[in-house]
Amino acid sequence: MNQAPLPAELLIDRDASDDLRRELVSALEGLGVHTARVRRTVDHRGAADLPWIMLASLPLQAFLSGLGAEAVKDSYAAFKDVVRRSSRAADPADPATPAPRPLVLQDRRTGLRVVLEPGLPGEAYEQLLGLDLARFSEGPLHYDRELGRWRSVLDEAGG
Repeated sequence: MNQAPLPAELLIDRDASDDLRRELVSALEGLGVHTARVRRTVDHRGAADLPWIMLASLPLQAFLSGLGAEAVKDSYAAFKDVVRRSSRAADPADPATPAPRPLVLQDRRTGLRVVLEPGLPGEAYEQLLGLDLARFSEGPLHYDRELGRWRSVLDEAGG
């Protein structure tokens, strides 16, 4: 990417390994994101909060728009791979393995969240590249596998 790096703050779950933290930071930096601050969670989240493994706060529309550039195709593939591995399903043979948790991208300005859940199909990532976030006023945005599109249940309920 030839533009200035996008500033981001990352909040990583306290249970995530240091290796995962490094992989996530590296994958985002490969996509032109400058992680100005990386912190680990310390407080317990409430029952209504989304149980994520990482929350990245950044200029989301600029980030998504930049992902379609030819120059970042390999970096984007690496990012998707880290997302898939970090949110992989729990091992049924090992009850101590934690349940899979998504990565969440949050727009720094509006607070709108996009949830990258475990096992998203390739078409979800492709649609994400062209997603117009201005269409949504509330989130979080989830990929609806049955409908084959990104949606906000809260926006649909309110409108």
